Amino acid sequence: MAIATVNSTEDFKALVAEVTGQEGYRAPIAFGIARVDRGQKNADKVLQANYALINWNENFGSAAVFIKALQESNCAVDFSESEFVTTVNDNFVSNAMAAFAPYLGEAIGDAHKNVQVIKALSSMNDLAKNFRITFLFEDAAAQSVEAVYLKLYALSQSKVALRGINLNGAFGILSNVAWVGNTPYELEYLREHEIEMKLNGTFPMIDSVDKFPRYLQHIIPADNTRILEASKVRMGAQLAAGTTVMPGASYINFNAGTLGPVMVEGRISSSAIVGSGSDVGGGASILGVLSGTDGNPISIGENTLLGANSTCGIPLGDACIIDGGVAIFAGTKVKIAPEQLTLINEANPEANLEAKTTFRADELQGLNGLHFRQNSTTGEIVVRRSTREVTLNADLH
Repeated sequence: MAIATVNSTEDFKALVAEVTGQEGYRAPIAFGIARVDRGQKNADKVLQANYALINWNENFGSAAVFIKALQESNCAVDFSESEFVTTVNDNFVSNAMAAFAPYLGEAIGDAHKNVQVIKALSSMNDLAKNFRITFLFEDAAAQSVEAVYLKLYALSQSKVALRGINLNGAFGILSNVAWVGNTPYELEYLREHEIEMKLNGTFPMIDSVDKFPRYLQHIIPADNTRILEASKVRMGAQLAAGTTVMPGASYINFNAGTLGPVMVEGRISSSAIVGSGSDVGGGASILGVLSGTDGNPISIGENTLLGANSTCGIPLGDACIIDGGVAIFAGTKVKIAPEQLTLINEANPEANLEAKTTFRADELQGLNGLHFRQNSTTGEIVVRRSTREVTLNADLH
């Protein structure tokens, strides 16, 4: 069977209504078509999924068309599971082209991007070898490489909020591979062919060995976002416009990132979020949920400064400062003078901190206007009400 060519936008809407009205139909929360890289030794193993376009809680008409195109290509879509992944072929593309017929004449700049995807596929060969379509019907733990990548794209393209998506088990699904440019190689394949490849001069120059690719291998950043060294940002990171990631000790892990213009010269570990206008100084480290925070994800507020080589192990509010070299963990004991405690309580009326001089650092988590310093004589960590304004150079962000 095949989809009859749709002649008008009204007929297109009628087709979508017919598809979505079928018994058991579930609208996906996300879907997309990916070009996959398969293992050089094991062709059944998917190493990477490149999505030209992902849809997240949007474009439900296109989702219906893709589902109908699969069904008319003798592929039964299973709506009962949390995800469905299958290969696309020429019949699928032909059916989708027929459904999208009223929109095929639109110029590239005006055309719907799902239509662009199908038009591009219509001129390609070996579709069944290289292309897979993924539907997520709920945000459950991913079951496939394709689903993991779709979620990583959703994070890096800001279609979902950081820490707002289920990534349970994602690390275990991906294979550890050698990355040569944009191409992943099975390590077993390289070991098996190492002698011949080295003698023939064809052994690749490996950029990294990891389960995740680099952010810039898949994502085009905003015009005013700068990443000075590609290895510093992992796929699945989220960088708001205006973020600058300098070389050296900087690093942003997956499911971590920035909410506005931020200077990054230190480490933003997985699950850590940095607010607009903040500065993560050279060698500074924001701990992730696996790095001593007792599973407490860390958010850094706006206009906050982490000095060079400092460590932040608690969530901070706005306009905070941790001086260079100072390490603040949940259990770190800090001193607050009575007059400074009054000022901190005034800046944070909801906190109502107890009248004492020694605190655990996590008693102060999330508060605004804190300045963590080390007394150079006694070595004690002291906290004062910050009087400095942290501002970034607008010309650089």
